[in-house]
Amino acid sequence: MNSQLPHHHHDEIAKRLKRAEGHLRSIVTMIEEGRSCLDIAQQMYAVEKAVSQAKRTLIQDHIDHCLEDGSSLKEFKDITKYL
Repeated sequence: MNSQLPHHHHDEIAKRLKRAEGHLRSIVTMIEEGRSCLDIAQQMYAVEKAVSQAKRTLIQDHIDHCLEDGSSLKEFKDITKYL
């Protein structure tokens, strides 16, 4: 895989993932403290959605900035399998 310069949204994606990381740590604490399963599931859902959105943004950014110059169809297929 190519080592490329950060794309337009990489800083935004990193911030989103750092927030999700903090929420994930708090979920572990919630479990250790015996919080309700409903509360834990709600927080896990939020983390899952944040990571999913970060992934979508990353893939879209890659498509917009790396494949617009006529890159191969294979690379497009390779990245879309992660959607």
